[in-house]
Formats: sequence, structure tokens, C-alpha cells
Amino acid sequence: MDAAGRQPQKKKSPPKVAGLLGLGLDGDDGTKRITRGKNFLLAGGSEETHGKMQETAIKLNERLDKQGRRLSDVPVNELRDMIDEVRPQ
Repeated sequence: MDAAGRQPQKKKSPPKVAGLLGLGLDGDDGTKRITRGKNFLLAGGSEETHGKMQETAIKLNERLDKQGRRLSDVPVNELRDMIDEVRPQ
């Protein structure tokens, strides 16, 4: 406590990512697509969209494994850049 009797302010740590959630909103063929994997859950989307989400999640995990890192260790801004780099066009 300080002289005024207040608790010292704790520094906020940057937000951490616990997992990725991918939602595809363009699936209108009646098929329910759900994929679970290490660090991710993907739901919905057309066959093409869901496939792109799968590819992105798998490539991201491969890159993290290659670097010896966990998803929760990667800062949000860096994760965003990594996803942009591995995402199929």
C-alpha cells in the first residue's frame, strides 16, 4: 500500500490467445462442417471456405511447431501477421 492506503496498480499483461475460432458464414448447401484441431475450432462455411480455414489453421500450427512456440506465447499482432502470411489467397 502507498501512503494514501491504496494498493499499487498492477501492470496489465498483453492479451494472450488461447485458441483460434474460425466461422464460415457462406455455407448454404445444408452441410454442417466442423473441424477441431490443436489450438483451433472451425465451424460452418462452404466447402471452399472451410477448406481455406483448415489450411490456414494447419499451416499456422506447423509454423509454430517449427519455431518451438505455443499459440499462447505469440503476441496478438504477431499472430495476425502470421495468419496473413499462411492464409491461402
